Amino acid sequence: MITLHHLNRSRSQRILWLLEELGEAYKVIPYTRDAQTNLAPPELLAVHPLGKSPMIELDGRLICESGAIVETLCTRYAPGMIPDQSDDAYLTHLELIHFAEGSAMTPILLNLYVSRLGEAGAPLHPRIAGELTNHYRYLNDLVRASGHFVQDTLSAADIMLSFPAEVAIRQERGAEFPALAGFVEMIHARPAYKRALKAGG
Repeated sequence: MITLHHLNRSRSQRILWLLEELGEAYKVIPYTRDAQTNLAPPELLAVHPLGKSPMIELDGRLICESGAIVETLCTRYAPGMIPDQSDDAYLTHLELIHFAEGSAMTPILLNLYVSRLGEAGAPLHPRIAGELTNHYRYLNDLVRASGHFVQDTLSAADIMLSFPAEVAIRQERGAEFPALAGFVEMIHARPAYKRALKAGG
């Protein structure tokens, strides 16, 4: 049994989606953001010192960080979602797994936090906007004719990149980046994705 420590309205949703795609037995321990601060509740600190989600428990081991969780689950339960290590696509897979959190999330989070500063954040907005555009364009250009990243079927990279792609569409950048918009539309239509939305509340 896989246990997911799931925070509402968070990147944990893509792990829930992956679990639905895998079809393995799992249970969810839900956590709700504070209505005033939008921060994770202190109960998550009892699970891990950083108090962040997602986290899974597997074979008595707590596993943190989205990329590590996706790699672990796909390697064990769906190796076809990761290219063979002898294939050049495997290096692309590694790059994008790390890009999703290591690069793409930086301007996304800066945009979120700086927007709360009002006029004090105004000098930073042009640089952040430029970086968002660069990252979204990069992703848009990587979408294959099949609508996926890395390979022509659902992969670990698709799971990881779903969050930044969805942010781009929520920011109404779909017309500017049509391949990203098509990717988001495609994953939202998947039955497992719909089940994950329901499971995540």
